[in-house]
Amino acid sequence: MTKDSNLIYGMRPVMEAIAAGREIDRLMLQQGLKGELVPELRRLMSEYNIPFQYVPGEKLNRLIRGNHQGVVCFISPITFQPVENLLMSVYERGEVPLFVILDRITDVRNLGAIARTAECAGAHGLIIPERGSAPVNADAVKTSAGALTTLPVHRSSNLKHTIDYLKESGLSIVAASERGEIPYFQASFSGPTALIMGSEEDGVSPEYLKRCDQVVAIPMKGAIGSLNVSVATGILLFEIARQHAAFR
Repeated sequence: MTKDSNLIYGMRPVMEAIAAGREIDRLMLQQGLKGELVPELRRLMSEYNIPFQYVPGEKLNRLIRGNHQGVVCFISPITFQPVENLLMSVYERGEVPLFVILDRITDVRNLGAIARTAECAGAHGLIIPERGSAPVNADAVKTSAGALTTLPVHRSSNLKHTIDYLKESGLSIVAASERGEIPYFQASFSGPTALIMGSEEDGVSPEYLKRCDQVVAIPMKGAIGSLNVSVATGILLFEIARQHAAFR
């Protein structure tokens, strides 16, 4: 292990961490990795549904000065929650569900800032994809001002299925887009809501947009024409919270 207590490397230490149920944020495997322990590692990764990616050996060498044996994993500082449990707990408390879904938000600072805003707005949880998302690491927790340690987070292995589940459970699926049909302040957010925010480069994925009940826009008057995604999330979240009577 390095001085970074959230990073573990070496075949057996990584396998032990997975088998012990440690919350793995992501795992890196060296391209072309071979060895007698590799089949067992792959079995554990499959059994525990560990997100992973193949990387060149040079990348692992830059991370680790010791013998990494072609495998490095990052331990998450938080425990991810099943979305079913999160939704059930909200309904049991008699509250109106409000979740934030992040589609390809890859900047750690944006992830942390959105989590901070979501917690302040009274959101009940943050939903991120297993792949293609910023890591939930110490930097994300710091940027969130600690919100990621109190705001429940679900890591979805299939965001499409998660959105469908929330929709079937009575939530209105709302996305923000420059091509939105109506200004956000004219939209109705009175019921259970899941807000999807996409990457600043590409917006919300088309496969998620077609599942939405509403696609809203934030009107722009300046020359720039777009907002940082964390700022846009804050504008929409507090309007939703206002309509949910969270601040009355």
